[in-house]
Amino acid sequence: MSESIPVLKAKNLEVRRGGAIILNVPFLLIPKGEILSLIGPNGAGKTTLLQTLSYLLNPFQGEIFFKGERVNSNHSVFEYRRKLAMVFQEPLLFDTTVFDNVASGLKIRGVKRQEIHRIVREHLDRFGISHLVHRSARTLSGGEAQRTSLARAFAIRPEVLLLDEPFASLDPPSRESLIEDLERILRQTRTTTIFATHDRLEALRFSDRIGVMNGGKILQIGTPGEVMNHPVDEFVASFVGVETVLTGKVIKRDGGTFLVSISGKEIETVGEANLGEAVILCIRPENVTLSIHSSKEVTSARNIFMGKIVKITSLGLFQKVQLDCGFPLVAYVTNHSLEGLSLREGKEVKASFKATAIHVVRKGER
Repeated sequence: MSESIPVLKAKNLEVRRGGAIILNVPFLLIPKGEILSLIGPNGAGKTTLLQTLSYLLNPFQGEIFFKGERVNSNHSVFEYRRKLAMVFQEPLLFDTTVFDNVASGLKIRGVKRQEIHRIVREHLDRFGISHLVHRSARTLSGGEAQRTSLARAFAIRPEVLLLDEPFASLDPPSRESLIEDLERILRQTRTTTIFATHDRLEALRFSDRIGVMNGGKILQIGTPGEVMNHPVDEFVASFVGVETVLTGKVIKRDGGTFLVSISGKEIETVGEANLGEAVILCIRPENVTLSIHSSKEVTSARNIFMGKIVKITSLGLFQKVQLDCGFPLVAYVTNHSLEGLSLREGKEVKASFKATAIHVVRKGER
C-alpha cells in the first residue's frame, strides 16, 4: 500500500434522527499515524462521528474507505471493525479479572495462549497495572478501570484507535497521570487515533490536527497552530480560547495595515480588507500586555488603550483580567504581575497589543 493512501477517508457522512440532521461531514481524511482531536461542546456531534466511523451507529448515509477500499458489505464491515478499537468515557469492562479483560480481544481473534500471555503482560506493564493482573474489574478505581480499558484496546494492535472523552470522568491526579502515559504510548506506537474531547488543552497536548465541531459539522480542521491562531469564525475563536472577539468596520487602509472602528475606538491590524467592510477581530488574552498608567515603558505595540478593570478571576497559575476599554478586552497576567502592578477591580490600567497579534475574520469570506 502506498504511504499516500490514508488509513481512513469518509465522504458525505450524514446521520438523521427524528427528521433532523445530527451529523453532516462532507469529507474527512485521516493519514496513517496521525492523531486527530475533535473538540467541541457537549452535543456537537463528536461521539456521533466516532460511532459512525466505527459502524456502531446505523443507519447512516455516505461512504467510509479503509486503506483505499470502500467498506460496503457485511463481511467487509466485520473485517474493518476488527482493525479498530474504541475506548469510551465510562470503561466497559467484563465482570472478570483484569487479565481476562485485556486478553478478551486477543481470544476472539484466535491468538494462541502463550502469545496472549506475552501480549497481555506487555500492555499491563505499559499502562502501569501489572500489579492488578488478578484483580476483579469490579474492584477497580476509575483510573485503574480506564487503564485496563486502554490496555485492552492497544493489545489487539488496532490500526485505528477511537477515544471518546476517555479522561472526562477521572479525578485530576488520575487524569493527569493517564494523559502523560497515553501521550507517551501514542507517540511510541504511532497508532492512528481520533480523539474526542471538549478540553482544548487535552487536544493541544495530543494532536497533529484539531477539528472543531458544532451542530454535527466540522467547522474547521487544521494544525493546532492554525486552529488556535487563525479561527475561521466567532464560534471557533471563542471555543479555542480567543477571549476577545470584536466586530467592527474598516475605516482606513494604508498599505498592508488597516484601521477598524469598534465602539468609537480605532484598532490597527495587519492584513487585507476593503474600506467599509465588516470584520471580526480575534485577540488572544496572552497577547495583551497590561501596565500602570504612569509607566514610561516603551512598547512597539500599535494599539494602546486605557481601560478600567471590571473583573479579575483566578485561573490557578495565572489571572484573567477583564477590561472595559470602550470595548471589552481580556488579558492574562501572572500572579506575580497581579501583585506587582497592584491590579484590582475598578483600577485604570494601560492595555496594549500588537497589530500583528490580531487575527481578522472577514465576514465576506466566511
